[in-house]
Amino acid sequence: MLLKTFGWSFAITVLGLGLAGVLWGWQGLAIVGILSILEISLSFDNAVINAGILRKMNAFWQKIFLTVGILVAVFGMRLVFPVVIVAITAKMGPIEAVQLAVNDKAHYEQLVTSAHPAIAAFGGIFLLMIFLDFIFEDRDYKWLSWIEKPLARIGKLDTLSIIVALVVLLVSAMTVAPHAAHGGGDKTITVLLSGIAGLITYLVVGGISGYFEGRLEDDEAEDGDGAEAAAAETKGAKAGSVAGLAGKAAFFMFLYLEVIDASFSFDGVIGAFAITNDIFEMALGLGIGAMYIRSLTVFLVRKGTLDDYVYLEHGAHYAIGALGVILLATIRYEINEVVTGLVGIVLIALSFGSSVLRNRREGKPGAEPSAQSEVTSGV
Repeated sequence: MLLKTFGWSFAITVLGLGLAGVLWGWQGLAIVGILSILEISLSFDNAVINAGILRKMNAFWQKIFLTVGILVAVFGMRLVFPVVIVAITAKMGPIEAVQLAVNDKAHYEQLVTSAHPAIAAFGGIFLLMIFLDFIFEDRDYKWLSWIEKPLARIGKLDTLSIIVALVVLLVSAMTVAPHAAHGGGDKTITVLLSGIAGLITYLVVGGISGYFEGRLEDDEAEDGDGAEAAAAETKGAKAGSVAGLAGKAAFFMFLYLEVIDASFSFDGVIGAFAITNDIFEMALGLGIGAMYIRSLTVFLVRKGTLDDYVYLEHGAHYAIGALGVILLATIRYEINEVVTGLVGIVLIALSFGSSVLRNRREGKPGAEPSAQSEVTSGV
């Protein structure tokens, strides 16, 4: 199963490193390898979050995530996105932006970096909303119960996550934005507008995918309740409508996944400029890392890891919340990518360890907790 899931990642790695060696020599090969490791370390929590969504989709959409999704991730976010940012901020055509990226790499890097406040505000608020909606929901399993229980109680207010996100955005606009480290000058308006755009994007894409998912679950429940009484042709017609609705649900969930991936990519793309300002080296290195993250996502789904280690999703969402805050902080402060990566890895490692301890108490992975263990499951 390991080779089946990661086979394409291994193949892309060999081809990518070989191409880097041919085009740029040993130095280029080393740069691409470092960028791949950087992407994997920064986005491991992304794989856990994606797995929680992808396991609701069928095998067809899992393949779409690995094929079409990786094209969007590599060419869209790692290659096209920085060029589009330059074209917008410098008010030039896309062809001019590409020529600038190839012929004047230093100026190109400067333009991309100057757009960091807008990118960080958009991605930071989007990721923060994912964390807030998770932490304010009352869940069967609670990792840090002393935090999650009271937050779940006050989270019954439907708009609470939006209110908190807007407060965080306002605080960011008044504190870090006026002294932006990149681009110079006061970026208050830029941060406010970009943050609101990130919030709207989350609400629209997440809302649509949630709507179709809810419709699908309702139709499946109705189909199950009336299965014995329905005629064969009626059941056949019902199955067809459910399949169509599942397609819509899966499509919008796929879009939701891509937006999440894009938000996770922001810090990786910006951080990659500390290693190279060659967009092709960047796209190749980050693309190899993105391929492993996608393979890892599918692996977690097929192995049922999230069902066996029930606190992993908690750790990943805490890492997302931390990343959202870090992105907002980087509008003013320089934060090393190593710190960002280590925060996510440590939180996921702690949640995995807590899951292992829980499984030992229950006797086996994935066992349903007893009433006593559910009360004491928090750490």
